[in-house]
Amino acid sequence: MKKNLETRADIELLVNSFYDKIRQDASIGYIFDEVAKVNWEKHLPKMYSFWEMILFNKEGYDGHPLRPHLIINQQHPLNPHHFATWLALFDNTVDEHFEGEKANEIKTRAKNVALSWAFKIHHLNKAEL
Repeated sequence: MKKNLETRADIELLVNSFYDKIRQDASIGYIFDEVAKVNWEKHLPKMYSFWEMILFNKEGYDGHPLRPHLIINQQHPLNPHHFATWLALFDNTVDEHFEGEKANEIKTRAKNVALSWAFKIHHLNKAEL
């Protein structure tokens, strides 16, 4: 049975399950493991805090979330398909585990992030051609 998204433990379950899917996905997993060489021990707690801030207005996230994506884009150009895949995996992960108002809210917020960053990076890449 699915539950409401209510606690940091729920966020941790979501984030861990989501990044397990990301790393297994042939179309974007390599970007995290081979291009960005993500240090998962540092990245996952940062993502817990990011989504807890976004969803529950909690303090604790310290970072500039777009900046690392801009750096990765310089090494390996990102495109709207990458963000669409990311969003589909995120939504699927939320739907597997959670339901209710906060589940819908986090999917909306993830969509806003994905669309905004895809737009910015796409136009940045077009300008550099």
